[in-house]
Amino acid sequence: MVEILNIYKAIFLGYWWIVAPVALFLILRYLWVNYLINKYLSGLKWILLEVKFPREIVKTPKAMEQFFAGLHAAEKKRKFKEKYIKGELSPWFSIEMVGHGGAIRFFIRSEDKYRNLIESHLYAQYPQAEIVEAEDYVSNIPSGTPTKDFDAWGTELILTQPDAYPIRTYPVFFEEKEAEERTDPIAGLFEFLSSLDPKESIAIHILINPASDDKWKADGEKLVAKIIGREVKDTKKGLMIVDETKSWIQALIKGFSDFLFGPIEEGKEGKKVENIVPYLTPGQRDVVLAVEKNIGKIGFNTMIRFMYWAPKDIFNKDKPTVAAGFFRQFNTQNLNGFKANKKVTPGRGKIFKKRREIAQKRFFVGIFKKRFFPFHRLKTRGFIFNIEELATIFHLPGKFVEAERLSKIGAKKGSPPSELPTI
Repeated sequence: MVEILNIYKAIFLGYWWIVAPVALFLILRYLWVNYLINKYLSGLKWILLEVKFPREIVKTPKAMEQFFAGLHAAEKKRKFKEKYIKGELSPWFSIEMVGHGGAIRFFIRSEDKYRNLIESHLYAQYPQAEIVEAEDYVSNIPSGTPTKDFDAWGTELILTQPDAYPIRTYPVFFEEKEAEERTDPIAGLFEFLSSLDPKESIAIHILINPASDDKWKADGEKLVAKIIGREVKDTKKGLMIVDETKSWIQALIKGFSDFLFGPIEEGKEGKKVENIVPYLTPGQRDVVLAVEKNIGKIGFNTMIRFMYWAPKDIFNKDKPTVAAGFFRQFNTQNLNGFKANKKVTPGRGKIFKKRREIAQKRFFVGIFKKRFFPFHRLKTRGFIFNIEELATIFHLPGKFVEAERLSKIGAKKGSPPSELPTI
């Protein structure tokens, strides 16, 4: 055994000149890209738009789905110059629902240069809507929250399954049903937000960035192939030196495994079934169909956060669970659903829990106020949603949603009289 380890040690020392440059290159690239990104972010000009809508909206969430499809036009594929010299990022937006003191408001935050894009696609679906620039409400959250007089609590949501599995979407609730039979999934949330105390607030931030259609579809197709037992070949190629290093490490591991356990005979586990589609259960077929339908639509890199804040004398930590319950209605047992991301949820850890929870809350309040969205490294904290899924969790409520304190237009805008004299 000692002789074998000495052999591998000699091999490693003999090939350090391959491993070291690769590791150094990756570290320096990470530091350089982060520097460029921070410089780029500091120069962006942001705008917060409030959306007010008519008292009666007869459209289904399909209209909001079309809005998101139009918003995807902001997709920007970064080339080498944009990524490694300018540090540019693809544009992203924050779609927000806010309940404050019982009043409910809708906001869209974006770079100022995309205001026309947002307004044109929103007016196309909701001609009677009104879009106005608003002050940022998060500035009213006291700095250093939580303090001795003020408290906050919030979390991020992630999916229970891979992105290509869909959640329960709006057609299940009221598409192709009579108006009196429709149930809007957003109604329960509005009822709760309307009941908040004048000093309480809850906000839901849905951060989105247009995802690459090719990658979104390819990942979903790999998942379908895995379910039905079809072989998937990875055609992605990287730098030659990286590929060579990976191959060398894999060969090293295989040699060590063969020495300990003996070589693995191919075909020992039995003959592989080339086509298992006829053997799929009805449930498995439904899953395959749902995934294929899901990846057939445009996708967005997505992160969801919600936060509750209030003075300590009326602060109620149970109230955010109602907001979490709003998202649970979209969960299914065989497809996908939401769960809290424990990595950023305040209260994690057992050592010095109270002290650490305060620091964790302040960290979360900070990223919430900044709308921090690391979509360029989204794998561990975000996911991809298609436009149907986004329209399910965010849409303007129809006339059958009764909430007294929604931010609505007092009167419809009309055209001037035809007989009005002109100069």
